[in-house]
Amino acid sequence: MIAVIAALHVYPVKSAAGVPLAEAEMTPEGLRHDRAFMLVRPDGRHLSQREVPGLALVHPAYDGTKLTVTSPLADAPLVCAAAGGPARDVTVHRRPCQGVDQGDDAAGWFSEALGISCRLVRFTGTRPTRRGGGTLAYADGYPVSVLSQESLDDLNRRMDGPLPMNRFRPNIVLSGLGPYGEDAVTRLRGSAEIELVKPCGRCVIINTDQETAQRSPAPLRALAGYRTGRFDGAREIVFGRLGIPRALGTLRVGDELTAS
Repeated sequence: MIAVIAALHVYPVKSAAGVPLAEAEMTPEGLRHDRAFMLVRPDGRHLSQREVPGLALVHPAYDGTKLTVTSPLADAPLVCAAAGGPARDVTVHRRPCQGVDQGDDAAGWFSEALGISCRLVRFTGTRPTRRGGGTLAYADGYPVSVLSQESLDDLNRRMDGPLPMNRFRPNIVLSGLGPYGEDAVTRLRGSAEIELVKPCGRCVIINTDQETAQRSPAPLRALAGYRTGRFDGAREIVFGRLGIPRALGTLRVGDELTAS
């Protein structure tokens, strides 16, 4: 079966807005610069749109050297060089990892914009996936998320109003598989290769309008009506798939991938 890459996205700051790309380099930790930064509470626990919906309005750009962040919640952009320094202990969903604190100016900008005391850290060290032998930066559990355009189209037929793809924050959007065709795929092969290892569990973040940061329960409620199952011993609402890179390369919008 052939799938076409319809869109590519990276999220330089975990849980902030995504950046659409025409092409993206696949690294062992996923698309380059994806979830390279994260906001943490003073005790090191990560922050996300689950607790702070306003993160949807934070728009980052990162070139590997300089981070630029804009938001209607702030009077001026944040522009800062990626800082080096000692690693500090942080957690993602209670799992330990490390980060380099990006300084008081970045912490002050985010704390004022979001109305919560927080600091910005840049990923360092190594972090294993829960299974499959992969590595990742600050993504929740796996380095690559994949969703089919046809799956979203099918969901939208069940909604009173259509949802945009950015509600689901995928790295790779595919077309050509049909609704939920990604559920049966274990390998995507092209200029890079990805093993799809588990369904993508969904949470309250999909209820957040990524343009306004307002919430409505309708999206999660609609998915719960027909996309709920038991995976790894837990009951989840699932939509899309999570994967691990197995061969590296550059992906481009319009590329064809062999799905098997």
